[in-house]
Amino acid sequence: MISEAKAFAPANISCIFKIHSHKNPRWMGSYGVGFTLNEGVVVKAEKSERKEVAFNNTSINFPTVSGVIKKLTNDKIRICAKSKLPLGCGFGLSGASALATAYAINRLLKLKKTNKELAIVAHTAEVENKTGLGDVVNQFYGGFCLKLKPSSYFIVEKIPSNNVEVYCKYFSKINTKSVITNNKLKSKINNSASIALNKIKNLLNKNNNIKLNEIIKISKEFAVSSKLLKDKQTIQTIRNIEKNNGNASMIMLGNAVFSDKPFKGAFKLKISEHRACLI
Repeated sequence: MISEAKAFAPANISCIFKIHSHKNPRWMGSYGVGFTLNEGVVVKAEKSERKEVAFNNTSINFPTVSGVIKKLTNDKIRICAKSKLPLGCGFGLSGASALATAYAINRLLKLKKTNKELAIVAHTAEVENKTGLGDVVNQFYGGFCLKLKPSSYFIVEKIPSNNVEVYCKYFSKINTKSVITNNKLKSKINNSASIALNKIKNLLNKNNNIKLNEIIKISKEFAVSSKLLKDKQTIQTIRNIEKNNGNASMIMLGNAVFSDKPFKGAFKLKISEHRACLI
């Protein structure tokens, strides 16, 4: 019997999203565009005397991860998640932690579930806890993903874009739940997202080799028209990047910026095809 199991799931940046509501959390999700990164979350699962979830060695209340554990086992499990990126700033770490936890528990307890079954568990836990809608699906596939069907169906179109550099900076958190449960905001988001996704579809129809800068421009238009972009530091940072001939937008959902050009205070990441996996 193994004493511990480890898994990795990549971080995910969401550029555009449209909320797909459903009474059953399993089938709720989002349409949209986003990409996984070369950084993410490593989760270690081990049997324990008590249930515990830790993030970067600090015990925390992490309902999405706890939800995954409950769905898979009644055993007392200790989950230790580690990441260089922050929680709650738009890097999809709730989804990554949930997915990596599902993979690690499956290995630890020899549950013999498929990766797709585990991804559905993680996606459902994330929707139930209102920490995200579409990250898990991207993290399951890896790479630059276009979702023209709700994420709950686990169908994506891949946009070729591996190892492209992106530059990021975060300022503060946005509570995902406060956005996706606000009906007034939801209709603005969905109307803006429909326009943005149509623009991306049109670009893809003209040329399958769509560029990151084109997607960032459409993402920025979406961030403005949906009224999600309102943090002063985020707005000013995007303006400064654009003045220097770069393209930038808001990371969904965080007061954070991603760009195709280096800028002051940014750290470099890469778009990566590396999907969630056991370690």
